[in-house]
Amino acid sequence: MIVLPYDSDRAMNGVGTATAGSVPAPIVPGERIVSLDVLRGFAILGILIMNIQSFSMIEAAYFNPTAYGDLSGINRWVWLLGHLIADTKFISIFSMLFGAGIVLLAERLTSRGIKPAGVHYRRIMWLLLIGLMHGLLLWSGDILTTYSLVGVVAYLFWRRSPRTLLIVGLLVTAVSSALYALAQWSLPYWFEQGGQQMLVMWRPGTEHVAAELSAYGGGWLAQMGARASAFLSVMTGGFWFFLSWRSGGMMLVGMALYKWGVLSAERTRRFYGWMAGLGLAVGYPIIAVGVARNFAAGWDFQYSFFAGSQFNYWGSVLVAHGYIALVMLLVKMRPGGSLVRLMQPVGRMAFTNYLLQTVLMTTLFYGHGFGLFGQVERWGQILIVFVVWVFQIWFSNTWLARFRFGPAEWLWRTLTYMKPQPMRRTTL
Repeated sequence: MIVLPYDSDRAMNGVGTATAGSVPAPIVPGERIVSLDVLRGFAILGILIMNIQSFSMIEAAYFNPTAYGDLSGINRWVWLLGHLIADTKFISIFSMLFGAGIVLLAERLTSRGIKPAGVHYRRIMWLLLIGLMHGLLLWSGDILTTYSLVGVVAYLFWRRSPRTLLIVGLLVTAVSSALYALAQWSLPYWFEQGGQQMLVMWRPGTEHVAAELSAYGGGWLAQMGARASAFLSVMTGGFWFFLSWRSGGMMLVGMALYKWGVLSAERTRRFYGWMAGLGLAVGYPIIAVGVARNFAAGWDFQYSFFAGSQFNYWGSVLVAHGYIALVMLLVKMRPGGSLVRLMQPVGRMAFTNYLLQTVLMTTLFYGHGFGLFGQVERWGQILIVFVVWVFQIWFSNTWLARFRFGPAEWLWRTLTYMKPQPMRRTTL
């Protein structure tokens, strides 16, 4: 699932000098924190490695790779590498960035004598509306709705110390893990009565597969029933069982990392080297063990959905921190390098690129477009991902050469501040 980071504008040499009563407004692009933009750029591209499975295949294939499609030869390797490298790693990074962004906004407005709560909740309200429209009208895998709801509570913690934020964040993250353990323990008491629906979700039969292929292979209106049902499932069981705790916990961890200077590349190269080494060297093996055990269990629902998923759940936290450290090292070592310059615009337009990925993928795979849903194997999906990466890097750099914001970023700012924002760079 895809995720959207909170806006990360912040003055580098002070966060504002206006006196109390100033009118809140976004700051100019030249005052952005480069490391956050670059990190966001890598994350928005990387998340498509997993999301394309939801766009192109039946819902069960995202959680259970044996539920649909060929899983031998190159397809098996594509899935394995995608799971190891991407699954839940980038959603963790985006959640941390969202949490860091809450602190950035609150600090900037507070320094200008403005109470930040009003602006924050206005932004959240518009994000919720956009998320609902995205989830119901375009793609059920929307994460914006979750972020807006969780962001209501996460904001209450922004003044806390980094240590408190880290501890509480990890405890909140652990709630979902505990719920999975409790559900597995209680299986004998409810499985016969209530487990059939979950079994269909995990390994649907021929009839259910055909129904989903037919729904998304049809026109936009024909997709509405399946899309609305899937989105409702995400925002009920998925939200309370997994998304809210994982997103909320990582938001608080992101607040801590920002306050410690980790996300703004303020720590030493040695620090980031250790952070990357430990995160990747410990995280990857944990995930690999989980994969091996799931295959050994034949991807059985009663094991793989519960205990089998916990290896990646926690291993991905470590790997996400490893990725963050690698990006911070890149920014510190090559601050003016070509890779940094290429990726920063992608991150500055993360909102636009997120929605653009949905438009591109649904047009390619759904029936109102080219109708390739269920027809592209995993090796073909990863080739499409590479093409989209090239396009979005080019598009982001080209657009921001002429404009201050991406289209979605401009709309969000305009709605939040209740005033049209200057768009063209010539107005600076």
